[in-house]
Amino acid sequence: MNDSQDSSAVAARLTHRAGFVLASRLAPDCLRSRPFDIASATPGRLRLLVLAAVRSAALVGIDAYDVTVEVDAAQGLPQWTIVGLAASAVKESRERVGAALVNSGFKVPPRRITVNLAPADIRKDGTAFDLPIAVGILVATGQLAAESVARMMLVGELGLDGEVRTVRGALSVARHAHRAGVAALVLPRANVAEAARVSALRLSAPRLLSELVTDLQNGALTPARCPTPPVAGPIALADFAEVVGQHSAKRALEVAAAGGHNVLLVGPPGAGKTMLARRIPTILPELREDEALEVVAIHSVAGLLEQNSVSHVARPFRAPHHTISSAGLIGGGSIPRPGEVSLAHHGVLFLDEMLEFPRHVLDGLRQPLEDGRVVIARAATAVTFPSRFTLIGATNPCPCGRAGDPTGTCTCSSADIDSYAGRISGPLSDRIDMHVTVGAVALRDLNGQNGGETSAVIRARVERARAQQRRRYRKMPGVSCNAFASGRWLDSNGAVDADARSLLQTAAERLGLSARGYHRVLKVARTIADLEMSVSIGSPHIAEALRYRPVGRPREAPASAAAIS
Repeated sequence: MNDSQDSSAVAARLTHRAGFVLASRLAPDCLRSRPFDIASATPGRLRLLVLAAVRSAALVGIDAYDVTVEVDAAQGLPQWTIVGLAASAVKESRERVGAALVNSGFKVPPRRITVNLAPADIRKDGTAFDLPIAVGILVATGQLAAESVARMMLVGELGLDGEVRTVRGALSVARHAHRAGVAALVLPRANVAEAARVSALRLSAPRLLSELVTDLQNGALTPARCPTPPVAGPIALADFAEVVGQHSAKRALEVAAAGGHNVLLVGPPGAGKTMLARRIPTILPELREDEALEVVAIHSVAGLLEQNSVSHVARPFRAPHHTISSAGLIGGGSIPRPGEVSLAHHGVLFLDEMLEFPRHVLDGLRQPLEDGRVVIARAATAVTFPSRFTLIGATNPCPCGRAGDPTGTCTCSSADIDSYAGRISGPLSDRIDMHVTVGAVALRDLNGQNGGETSAVIRARVERARAQQRRRYRKMPGVSCNAFASGRWLDSNGAVDADARSLLQTAAERLGLSARGYHRVLKVARTIADLEMSVSIGSPHIAEALRYRPVGRPREAPASAAAIS
């Protein structure tokens, strides 16, 4: 064969190859998705190029949305490219997925692999795309049939040995998958307990990538088994019966628990403020199913969910230190994460030594207390986290803590006391329904005295009052107790007696209550009436509610209803 014949043969081969590549690129979907066998391919035979598409999900706040992981394995220099606004953790999946595939016994051909995370205009973060990317590469390189991953959703991080590891927000993904009509959700075993709360969704939880591929090749996923939580031994719970004295403070906390009201406890060191606050969870009612799902979803997104705590979810009790930042309390970060106000959703946020918190941090509580949600806005997106919580604050009346002590041992000047009390702003103080003075208990009264009613007895009254409130607000979405109801609606539909309304109006004028303060007194009075199973709000209910409303600074004693009437 001469040189011209050699050149013609080479040109013919190149033309044939280019035409085959162009035809495969322009082929219909049914042809492009046809798998091919790498082992049977020869250097002289061009293999059919495949575009794989695997369904996954990502998080925005505590909600999930669809993400399609598209993988293209084309001829060219061997390199990986991940597009679709992928964050650093997602781009690093190239190293994890490549090592996991090789160590699991699969082939990674020397091709130009392009991974697209659609929709491409929303930023993707986290490691949950490792598993769908690995499966997409297996489909794109012909090691797995495209039909085997139809109508299923995959999330999971991969270890270098192919182990499928835990991810954040599995419950949110499971709820979204169920709403989207997905046939099965493949996720890590460590996330099965939370995802299993969506009982109608089929789950599969392989331990290794190789186990998943074997199931897909066989055409049948292995159903996930929800782990049995360990049997816990008896736990000594705190009880209100352990608190000696402080009958007025106990009464106030019972009212707060029954109506979801915010409380500020003011008293000297050692009076029992923290002891009282930490016993509030023992008198709160059980979470309803919809509330429990929201609590689990928030803690899962934050990465704080413990596997043993999924089966029985208690109302959250969060007690951050006073050195916390504004982002830690409210939420934030370059990739928005829930703060303490959201982690306390449907529970209690306890701020011990409340006046030691920076004022700008405390002022960040205004919107969550009013709206029941936090909106964290960034240049690319805005994320909303729920924050329906009960605020319990505890503080000393002055820097030394002895202001108002009958022994006269306070060493603070009037300026120091005013400056200390001014650390909580007026608008925030106005949003706190109940200000309670907690006096010191004499040491002689601590010996052998019974603390009174147990938490179980108080809780029974609280649950009865909450049940009455749920019936009242059954047609109002998002309202389950008096504290979250509209003040105007309650003023018109709360069944207020004429004498009670006259007393409240007189008190509002003499105390200079704002419209918010007026309605909050009305809400507390409605809760007191619910505890007594009273249909209407009477003058005694208004009088007790007014005793919890301060005249001025938190250090001052609550107003006396007797003086008003």
